[in-house]
Amino acid sequence: MSQEFESNTPIYMQLADRINRRILRGELHPGEKLPSVRETGVQSNVNPNTVQRTYQILEQSGIAESRRGQGTFVTEDPAILQSMRERLKREEIASFVRVMKDMGYEAREIQHGIQEFLEEENES
Repeated sequence: MSQEFESNTPIYMQLADRINRRILRGELHPGEKLPSVRETGVQSNVNPNTVQRTYQILEQSGIAESRRGQGTFVTEDPAILQSMRERLKREEIASFVRVMKDMGYEAREIQHGIQEFLEEENES
């Protein structure tokens, strides 16, 4: 998980996003224990306090739950996980559409481009 961090977003938020994406990809499963704060800090090359803040954010959003004396675990609530999945999808689409509009594309051009891309992907 040791990757570079962007300077314009707090590291704890970037770590939370990386964990969310690992859950979406199926690398972390519902009910699975997250690595300890110290282990994640070493893997990510960040201060354990930053990781603790990341885990707090995940708990506040319902994605993770802390079990006293056992650690932090991915939620087993399918509604929360589905909500996270939809939220992240919407955020990525919104970001993509903003970039395309900034480049001068109109909605219909974006839709057509996506459709063409998906059709080409299906043929591969």
